[in-house]
Amino acid sequence: MPHYIKVSQTASTNTYLSRLAATLPGGTVIYTPSQTAGRGQKGNSWESEDGKNLTFSLLLKRPPVKARDQFYLSEAAALAVVEALTGEAGDGFSVKWPNDVYWQDKKVCGMLLENSLDGTDIATCIVGIGINVNQERFLSDAPNPVSLINITGREHDLMALLKRVCSRIEQLVDSLADDDARRDLHERYMTALYRNDGQQHPWEDATGRRFMASVAGIAPDGTLTLLHDDGTRHDYLFKQVKHIISGVSL
Repeated sequence: MPHYIKVSQTASTNTYLSRLAATLPGGTVIYTPSQTAGRGQKGNSWESEDGKNLTFSLLLKRPPVKARDQFYLSEAAALAVVEALTGEAGDGFSVKWPNDVYWQDKKVCGMLLENSLDGTDIATCIVGIGINVNQERFLSDAPNPVSLINITGREHDLMALLKRVCSRIEQLVDSLADDDARRDLHERYMTALYRNDGQQHPWEDATGRRFMASVAGIAPDGTLTLLHDDGTRHDYLFKQVKHIISGVSL
């Protein structure tokens, strides 16, 4: 079971936890009502009004996947959030590759997984997550944020939601020791994937070129394969391609 440690304020729960990871047991969760410099993929920042949202990091030690298959951990974390938010606010949640969680076309959750390796094994995985829960207004220039209170019109119990998410992440990660469970997890991730409907959608690559493509698959290391409208297939790593939503690349 996860063990929860509250910190009154910190710049980043991932950074805080990484400094203590060697001395803490797996399952430790660092959470704070005031995160001043939350980090996302490739250095992106995360806006969070004090006391309104969930900002936390979960420590996993020796998860049952090899380094080459580390994307299963992202899939487990993203699906755990989707399941928890669906329980709170109903349908409409999906995973935008690699692990953002969306409600319709708006971002409700971001996460950053940071692994340390021991040869071909993962020694530790720090799962950092920010979920917009009770924040009604967003002041940054982020183009499409949304919170649970925006969706449901009511406040939500932060601690109950935190425990639900962390417990489910641990359950899904523990299940990865079984090959059948891995395949099932990946299938559920693909089913939950944003715009994975067999249709062509607009994308933008790292050069700024825009094109139409559909999702063709995702490898165990997280590489995304897109089927372009000219019939060719291309592989993309994180940040090499973005969705276009209402004319904006995200």
